[in-house]
Amino acid sequence: MYSDQLLKDVLNRMKTVAVVGVSANPVRPSYFVARYLSRKGIRVVPVNPGLAGQELFGETVYATLYDIPFDVDMVDVFRRSDAVPAIVDEALARWPDLQTIWLQIGVEHADSAEVAQARGVTVIQNRCPKIEYQRLFGELRMGGFATGVISSKL
Repeated sequence: MYSDQLLKDVLNRMKTVAVVGVSANPVRPSYFVARYLSRKGIRVVPVNPGLAGQELFGETVYATLYDIPFDVDMVDVFRRSDAVPAIVDEALARWPDLQTIWLQIGVEHADSAEVAQARGVTVIQNRCPKIEYQRLFGELRMGGFATGVISSKL
């Protein structure tokens, strides 16, 4: 559905990513994906109303996209598909020059994707930027994945 070149282009151009639905729990996918991206030098801006005002990945957690006082290149969504329309509407209203909306594995919304694409925004659905980054830039390890989480128990 998405060419490797398109995915590489998106991954190469992302500098600041708002992660909607990020968790502070290090075993949750939203946490370790955000952590991975931040370790790649990408500014990760956490968005979660339950954690607003706290700090994750060296950044303040914001309650909403509207609360972020600077521009982002990409909005990465870790929410259920039925939450996508409101998130996409908020992102498009907040940043007229937004480049990418990325919906995580299991998250899709055709109508919202169409609205964003009509505004010139690249939309990736049902994929994970961490997995795609590792696949496309040669970081996949034996077993097919690398979470970046190191166990303290051997």
